[in-house]
Amino acid sequence: MMTKKVIPILLTASLVFGGSLSASAAEKVKTYKNCTALNKDYPGGVAKDAKVKNKGGKTKHKPFVSKELYEANKKSDRDKDGIACEK
Repeated sequence: MMTKKVIPILLTASLVFGGSLSASAAEKVKTYKNCTALNKDYPGGVAKDAKVKNKGGKTKHKPFVSKELYEANKKSDRDKDGIACEK
């Protein structure tokens, strides 16, 4: 029954600190093991910025743009063009 005590405390703390507690918990970014796993969720890969150009040429899919997701998976950007796992 400890959760009944914890929830009001977390809600109060969230209000006091401007919602920063709930925001940081929701902002956890997934790190993928490899490009096969990442492409299941994002077929075009992940770009760090909408202005990034693909060095590898034409692709089948447009990449999903998310700086946070790119940073978490930039090990998969082999050509260092700002798009991880482009297809």
